[in-house]
Amino acid sequence: PMGSERTEIRKRQMAATPESPGAAQAQLSTGNRGSNACCFCWCCCCSCSCLTVRNQEEERARRTSHELQAEGIPNCEESPAPTLEEVNAWAQSFDKLMLTPAGRNAFREFLRTEFSEENMLFWMACEELKQESNKSVIEEKARLIYEDYISILSPKEVSLDSRVREVINRNMLEPSQHTFDDAQLQIYTLMHRDSYPRFMNSAIYKDLLQSLSEKSIEA
Repeated sequence: PMGSERTEIRKRQMAATPESPGAAQAQLSTGNRGSNACCFCWCCCCSCSCLTVRNQEEERARRTSHELQAEGIPNCEESPAPTLEEVNAWAQSFDKLMLTPAGRNAFREFLRTEFSEENMLFWMACEELKQESNKSVIEEKARLIYEDYISILSPKEVSLDSRVREVINRNMLEPSQHTFDDAQLQIYTLMHRDSYPRFMNSAIYKDLLQSLSEKSIEA
């Protein structure tokens, strides 16, 4: 009887002993494996659906930001509607496209669809700077161009190599009409080689050409 009492007491003590922390943690982990706890999922795997959602939201935010910036910028230069001859000439060379306000407007519209409108805006700002003669105005415009298109903090920063950036930084010590000449040439070359061929094959150019051709036939 005494032995059976000791056995019964031992059973009661074991039943009253709390579960060890390790066992409790193991049970908690096992229980969480079946849940979809978003960013707190137990495996932290890259295939977690929450990461996909987050990436989509970031991309949407970037696009929205770009669209809002574009809304604050004048959509085009004032110019008469292009003629059929003028639009045909754009296909002959990039220089002919860039010589006319209508050509720049059409090309700028295309660049906006590729999220690279800042290249044209920078080029135009440099052209405007070259027309200035007042020293204080030149310094102010040069500062604005630097902040808008050269600074790495700007959302409209253009793509320039390190050599050109060094030249600009030296020139900014005493800004002039030609502070950004090297950078302007580099961006002009980039648009010529990269964006211009795609523009010529774009719906924007082809639709404009077709519309003017049809009007010419009707006339």
